[in-house]
Amino acid sequence: MILDTQLLYGLVGIFLFSLGLSSAFASSALLRRILAINVAGAGLFLLLIAVAYRGPEINPDPLPHALVLTGIVVAFSATALALALVKRLRETDDD
Repeated sequence: MILDTQLLYGLVGIFLFSLGLSSAFASSALLRRILAINVAGAGLFLLLIAVAYRGPEINPDPLPHALVLTGIVVAFSATALALALVKRLRETDDD
């Protein structure tokens, strides 16, 4: 059986989200947690794109695409903030 595109993207999105979430809870290192949360976010973005797909002849729903684009910008900003906070935390721990 050949998987169609929407099901494949949905399953990969669920897998990435669950992998990232479980890694975020399992790891004690802050950098690994930040990366795991980014992987979970990528899985969620992929799942939203899979939900927006309606078929080859029909235009996709634009709302999930707009949410994904906004989410990418927010995730990038949150990652930069988290990395800056981890850097500051390590600098204060060294003193």
